Amino acid sequence: MPVNLPAQPPVTGVVLCGGRARRMDGTDKGLVVLRGRPLIAHVLERFGPQVDEVLVNANRNLDTYRGFGPSVIEDDIAGFPGPLAGVRCGLTRAAHTLVATVPCDAPALPGDLVVRLTAALREQGATAAVASSGGRNQPVFALYRRDCLPALDAFLAAGGRKVDDWHTQLSAVHVDFGSAADAFANINTPEDLARAERSV
Repeated sequence: MPVNLPAQPPVTGVVLCGGRARRMDGTDKGLVVLRGRPLIAHVLERFGPQVDEVLVNANRNLDTYRGFGPSVIEDDIAGFPGPLAGVRCGLTRAAHTLVATVPCDAPALPGDLVVRLTAALREQGATAAVASSGGRNQPVFALYRRDCLPALDAFLAAGGRKVDDWHTQLSAVHVDFGSAADAFANINTPEDLARAERSV
């Protein structure tokens, strides 16, 4: 029998744009142009309506990102240590107690991502909910309770960097989006970008 839950609680959304983008020849991936618009514009169009507040985590081109509207937040851990630095930044700056994260290079992300992650997190009483598709975890498409910040700080202080490893520590619930692998496709390389342009 389904659990009767109160109305959807407010969620802060964080778009992760803070990486080095080595496989994109160092180009800031959020600003790579697909079909005439930067990837960040595609992501905000799909992700923004799903959340109540949007933050963009970036470490370069800050003024350019501010031009898209959301508040821009920088990592407070030096050296581009990976997506968990952006997650941490979002957890510290979020206005709401639930925080969803997505990468800046997934222009077709699911339109029901946040509502499904939120439902699973609340039904299971979990600290985190993570998307999966086609038998694979999609670790940067996730939803967290903000009070998991101390656990993240401890993980990072111990040298942890892999998102999946932290999710294991949190006993995160996984939400299966079935065969919708294309919705989670990342544009990591110039070749990926060329394929995405041809798929129109």
